[in-house]
Amino acid sequence: MFLSNSFCEFAWFLLMNSKNNVVMKKKSGFVLSFILLLLVYPFISFGQIPGQIMVGLKAGDAKIVASHFNENIELVVLERELVCSQAQGEQILKDFFARNKPTDFKITHQGGDESAYAIGKMQTANGNFRVYFLMKSKGTKSQIVQLRIDKD
Repeated sequence: MFLSNSFCEFAWFLLMNSKNNVVMKKKSGFVLSFILLLLVYPFISFGQIPGQIMVGLKAGDAKIVASHFNENIELVVLERELVCSQAQGEQILKDFFARNKPTDFKITHQGGDESAYAIGKMQTANGNFRVYFLMKSKGTKSQIVQLRIDKD
């Protein structure tokens, strides 16, 4: 699938032509680690957006989304722009979801290393919205420092 026949033959050659068990174990450990890295690397995602945020946006659950807010968040919802606390941000998002119940949410673009961002489309009964959020790492946890919801 990911590996060519010649690579597999080379790995087999290394395993079978070792002079003693210690050398064979070292070589086989290296080869197996290398193969595992090749197989797992496509599934490793750096700067990935936590799945709970996407679940919260899709379900219209302000509490889940706000649990990932920084203590102060820059929030832009339609025409309303402010910097607010986590609790105030949760209430504003709750009001938005009450008026615009999401039916679907999908990330269309994401990126970043130390600070990750995502752009997504939210479908609601009242129309579609473009959602943008910026996250920064704080300790071991990534927190949303900016959330923007605009009419699409």
